Order: sequence, then C-alpha cells, then structure tokens
Amino acid sequence: MRLLALLLAALPIGSSVDGRAIRPVVLGDPAAAHRVLVVGCIHGSEPAGMAITRRLIAAGAPAGTEIVVVPAVNPDGCARGTRGNAHGVDLNRNFPSNWSAIGHPGDLQYSGPHPLSEPESRYAVALIERLRPQITIWFHQPQGIVRAWGQSVATARRFAALARYPYRSIEWPYGTASNWQNHRFPGTASFVVELPPGPVPTARIGVWVRAVREIAVEGVRR
Repeated sequence: MRLLALLLAALPIGSSVDGRAIRPVVLGDPAAAHRVLVVGCIHGSEPAGMAITRRLIAAGAPAGTEIVVVPAVNPDGCARGTRGNAHGVDLNRNFPSNWSAIGHPGDLQYSGPHPLSEPESRYAVALIERLRPQITIWFHQPQGIVRAWGQSVATARRFAALARYPYRSIEWPYGTASNWQNHRFPGTASFVVELPPGPVPTARIGVWVRAVREIAVEGVRR
C-alpha cells in the first residue's frame, strides 16, 4: 500500500502542444478506497471551472478519500481563449471511443486527424489509466446542467442533487473523454458539469466544492 501511495503521489506532468505544463494536484490519501479526478477546463473558451478547482485545492480532500485535480488539460486553449488546443483540435472529440472524423482544421469541433492525435488527450488517457478514478468530473460551459449517459447516470444524478443543479441524461458525442472512460473502466462514473456562461458566482463556488468533496466520500452510485 505504501508503494502504491508513493507511485500515485508522484504523478507525471503532461505537456501541451506549445510546451505548457499540465500538472495534476493530489489531495488526500493516494491509498484511499475512493478516488476522484476533477478537470477544471478542457475547452479553453470555457474556463469557469478553474475557479472551482482553485478553491477545491485550497479545501483539500475529506479523510479517507483522494481527489486529483487537473486545473486545465488544455492550457494552450486557455491562454488563447479558444475551444481547441494549439492545433485547433477539440480535445473532447479526440478520445478513441466512438471517435469519428469531424470537421477540418479551424472548425469548432474538429476531432483531429485520428484518435489521440494530441499530446493533451494522450496525457489525459495516460493519467486516467494510471489513477483508475472511481469518479471523474469534467467542467464545461455554458449549458447549465449536469449531463451523463450509461453507467455514469446514477452518480451524476446524485452529484447534481448535492450541488442543487439541473440534471439531464444526454448521449455522449463522438470521441469524448467521458465516453472513453465509461468504455474503458466499467463500473466507474465519468460525467460533465456544464456551468452557465461567465464566471461562477463566489457563493456557488463553495457549493460546487462541497458537492465534489461529498461525492468523493460517497463514491460511485449503481
């Protein structure tokens, strides 16, 4: 168990197309039974979730849990204010489950030349393969709902209730991170939190942080 804890505590740092670091922050106990991964931003034009990840890092993980936080898996897009990465690829269409060729360079949802063509999506897959989180939460904007499909529905519904936020079951688009994790790791939950447009109100940041910490304690719903 100690060796496992040391391995997980020293998680690798990813690198974007432009060489920006993608740095996971480990909170709590790497040997805990309940492990949650939280990604603040995958579309650079949807940065509001990073305010939540900052507060979450400050709050830490509840006893008996581990929460791994990646503030942004698309730092180049965040720096540019663009949905895609520096290659113009929508990273949330670049994962291998149900991948499909979508658009061309410059298109908003361009899925890249092939699955996992981008260093950012390859890093996300490698991180999830190593962590094997029971729950992964991806923050997006601007739909104002928690959304999930398949095996993730029950956990996402519970998370929405904890956050006092609307929930909808919506089938995943092609090539999404959540769809890939659902296929790769049966029994886990990976879902999307669509925040409203604009910055998250200060009072709501605390609500989201509490919901993340509470779902980390509860674990996956069946």
